Amino acid sequence: MEQRFDNFKAGLVAVVGKPNVGKSTLINRYLGEKISIISPKPQTTRNRILAILNQDNYQIIFVDTPGIHEPKHLLGKYMVREAESSLEDADVILVMLDATTGIEPEDRHLLELVSEYEKKKTLAVNKIDAINKPELLPILDEVRKIAEFDEYIPISALEGENTDLLLQKIVEFLPQSPPLYPQDQLSDKPQKFHVAELIREKILENTYEEIPHSVAVVVDEFKEREEKNLIYIKAIIYVERPSQKKIIIGHDGKMLKKIGTKARMEIERFLGRRVFLDLWVKVYEKWRRDSMALNRLGYK
Repeated sequence: MEQRFDNFKAGLVAVVGKPNVGKSTLINRYLGEKISIISPKPQTTRNRILAILNQDNYQIIFVDTPGIHEPKHLLGKYMVREAESSLEDADVILVMLDATTGIEPEDRHLLELVSEYEKKKTLAVNKIDAINKPELLPILDEVRKIAEFDEYIPISALEGENTDLLLQKIVEFLPQSPPLYPQDQLSDKPQKFHVAELIREKILENTYEEIPHSVAVVVDEFKEREEKNLIYIKAIIYVERPSQKKIIIGHDGKMLKKIGTKARMEIERFLGRRVFLDLWVKVYEKWRRDSMALNRLGYK
């Protein structure tokens, strides 16, 4: 019997903001799954990722975007283009600001950009758990001078404060529509993409300075080994310089082993299977500035 969707809502919600504003934290909270990796390092999210929240009467396709920033290389330009193009496709635009920093030039640029769109728009001022509430008022006053929103909601994506209210408002703004994706689907990205991202997350957590931004991860092999009841995964970690390769491998291979152990645990949780993770580190000079390299490493 064909399912009816007479009172169903569905649509794309572009979640935009500067790097490290909490976009992925909010989306992961709503889905109850780690769809996007999280790190204190800015520009953690590099690709536009669709995260699909399915409920009985609605389907929200959150578009988790790279942080909008001033790009310094081709990878940065790709990331900003991904973020800005999501505004074109969205039914609802959710702009996130960081309450702890106030409005910075990147926020101002984004607010001016969003003001040009005649769409349902919501502003979420995040990280209110880290400020005194009176500090919100000057931020909201400054926002109103630049752009108008249908809703202004202060939230803490980390603690969950007001996130239910924000979700309720997003659902109100969705258009009437049948589901746009199968109702058991959580993301538009394949398993190999999420596995590579989980490995990159562990590199971000355990390295510093230029290393996090210079790393790309590609899953080279993903094979079922039925006789051992596990999945064999071979992944290549690309860096731009031999000195960076030495840091990731570490003394006697200890850093690579630490990254591999932590990544394997996350991947097993994600796949619900035992995993043998085989990590390799290779130098790919100036890959962030090379359009062919970006294509080859999945930034198309």
